[in-house]
Amino acid sequence: MAHRNLKQVNIQNNAPSPKPQQQQQQQHTKRNMDSPAMERRPNAAEGKIPPPKPSTATSPPAEGEGVAGESLEMTLDIKSFRRPGEKTFTQRCRLFIGNLPTDLTEDDFKKLFSKYGEANEVFINRDRGFGFIRLETRTLAEIAKAELDGTVLGNRPIRIRFATHGSALTVRNLSPVVSNELLEQAFSEFGPVERAIVVVDDRGRPTGKGIVEFANKPSARKALDRCSDGALLLTTSPRPAIVEPTEQLDEEDGLPEKLLVKSVPYHKEREHPPRFAQPGTFEFEYSSRWKALDEMEKQQRDQVERNIREAKEKLEQEMEAAKHEHQLMMMRQDLMRRQEELRRLEELRNQELQKRKNIEMRHEERRRQEEEMMQRHREQDEMRRQPDGFKPNYVDS
Repeated sequence: MAHRNLKQVNIQNNAPSPKPQQQQQQQHTKRNMDSPAMERRPNAAEGKIPPPKPSTATSPPAEGEGVAGESLEMTLDIKSFRRPGEKTFTQRCRLFIGNLPTDLTEDDFKKLFSKYGEANEVFINRDRGFGFIRLETRTLAEIAKAELDGTVLGNRPIRIRFATHGSALTVRNLSPVVSNELLEQAFSEFGPVERAIVVVDDRGRPTGKGIVEFANKPSARKALDRCSDGALLLTTSPRPAIVEPTEQLDEEDGLPEKLLVKSVPYHKEREHPPRFAQPGTFEFEYSSRWKALDEMEKQQRDQVERNIREAKEKLEQEMEAAKHEHQLMMMRQDLMRRQEELRRLEELRNQELQKRKNIEMRHEERRRQEEEMMQRHREQDEMRRQPDGFKPNYVDS
C-alpha cells in the first residue's frame, strides 16, 4: 500500500521542455479537427453526445518548472490517508531514523518529512546520529518510510524503521466473546488506550490473545502491576486476563545483508553457499542429529500443549459445575432470605393487627365508660327535677 501511495505522491516529468509537447498537442488537435470523423460528429447543442473535453493538467506549473530535468510534484489531501475512526499521532506512527549526519539541524530534519503532514514529536541526537519523528497516521508513516529509507544525507544513507512500542501489552486467556471495544473499555481504567485488538486466525476466529497499546508507559506499567497482583475479569465467567509485556519483533524489514557486521565468524560461516547435505558425510550426520533434536522438542511441546489443553478443559468443566453449585447455593440462600423476610413481615402484620385490636378495645372501653357516665348524669338530672313533697307511690303502699 505504501508503494502504491508513493506513486500517487510523486510524479516525475523527465521531458526536456513543455513547449514541444504543447506544439504536438496543437498539431494533434488540428488533425482531429480536419479529419472526417470530426465532421461526422454530432453537435452538442442538438442534445446528443457531448464533444470531448480537452485534457487539463492536474496541477498548475510552478515558477521555473519549464527548465529541463525538473520534477513536478502533485499535492494530495493528507486527510485521505486517515481511516474512519483512526486515532492520530499514536505510537504506531512513530519512526526511528538512524545513521543521521552529525551536522543535521532540527529544521532540516522537519523539512525532510514536511510533505507527509504535521509532525507531533521531533527528536534528534546528533552525537549518536539518530532521531525520532511521529506523523499523523500509520499510512503516512509507511509512505515516508518506503520513500526515505536509504536516502543519502551528507554522504550517509539514512535507515528508517518503526520505533519500538514500549507501552504495548499482550493479553492472553481471553473469552471468545471479547471484542476490540470490550478490551479497550476494560483497560481504559488504567490510562488512555491508543489501540486494542483481539487477535484472530485466518478465518476470523478469536485466538484467545489480544494486544493493548497505551499512550504512555506509566499506564502500561499500572495495568501490568494491577493485573499481575489481582484478577481482571472481562466477562461473567471467572476467567482472568493474563497480561504480559509484548515481545517486540521486526517482521517487516528483517536483517538485510548491508546491515550485517562483516566479522571473522561471518566470513567463516559464509565460506560455503546454501546446499543440501550429502548422505554419509559429516554434515549429513550432524544435520540429522539436529533434526532429531528438533523433532523431540516438537513432540515434547505438543505433549505439553495437550496436557495444558486437557487441564484447561477440566478446569472449565469444574468451573461450570462449581458455577451451577454456586447458583444453587445462592438460590437456596435467596429462598431462605425470602422466607425469613416473609416471617418477619408476618410478625409485623400480627403485631400491627394486635395493636389495632388493642386500640379498638380501648376505644370501646372508653365509649362504654362515657355512655355509663352520661347515663348517671341523666339519672341525677331527673332526680333533681322531681318536687320535694313528691313521694313515690310505693312509699304509701
